[in-house]
Amino acid sequence: MRFVIVTGMSGAGKSSVLKMLEDAGYFCVDNLPIPLIPTFAGLTVKGSQNISKIALGIDIRSGQSLEEAGAVLDQLRAEGYTYEILFLECSTSVLVKRYKETRRTHPLSGTDRVDRGIEEERKRLAFLKSRADYILDTSQLLVRELKTQIDHVFVENGSYHNFFITILSFGFKHGIPTDSDLVFDVRFLKNPYYVPELKKLTGRDARVRNYVLESPMAPDFLDKLEEMLLFLIPGYIAEGKNQLVVSIGCTGGHHRSVTVAYELEKRLSKSEYGVKVEHRDIER
Repeated sequence: MRFVIVTGMSGAGKSSVLKMLEDAGYFCVDNLPIPLIPTFAGLTVKGSQNISKIALGIDIRSGQSLEEAGAVLDQLRAEGYTYEILFLECSTSVLVKRYKETRRTHPLSGTDRVDRGIEEERKRLAFLKSRADYILDTSQLLVRELKTQIDHVFVENGSYHNFFITILSFGFKHGIPTDSDLVFDVRFLKNPYYVPELKKLTGRDARVRNYVLESPMAPDFLDKLEEMLLFLIPGYIAEGKNQLVVSIGCTGGHHRSVTVAYELEKRLSKSEYGVKVEHRDIER
């Protein structure tokens, strides 16, 4: 029996996740009154031979009874129930944009500004986030990317990292990515653009990567960059961050930044954190 509790910020995608889990064969219930959760668990987890996967949605709509959730979850553990908590996180700016686009009212904003309601909700849900087995930030995820992650963890039973690093290559002439947390300029490395046989290729090609990595400073730079990131990440985690966007820039975003992004991904993929690489300007 797999028992998943889905919670998180309003507008972060909880309803979508529950639909995805339902499509994957989970028996899903949303916004069940908190005091009824132990009864629900008894009827489904231990009381039914036909249900093997359960997903229960909990959110700020529970009102004052949300404060009871901690005690109820402790009760479930004490009674021998095994459950996992998925917390859906999202940045305030993205949530505000989503509420404006859908013209919906945030559950806690009332006649006040939406961002104030969001921050109040973040405070009230902090205790659930601290208990979460999985924290998934949907700020930059497309629906298909969200489904891929949900399927990986809750359908394919794959491993999941609560801290995720996105390594993003870009070209300075197209502007710095607005969602960057850290930005590094690699325009000091050898530039394949000025080599006729390499000019039209990208850092996806081994010849370009070899040329860039032959730069005298490349090995030391990668060593120091890896060391610095692994030093900084525990500090970000301690401050409640669950993802980091590391942007690597060169002039056009085709050669040097792509090469360094690939090399950094190889190094960080050996760490305990989740890592993916994206190339914003490689097709421009």
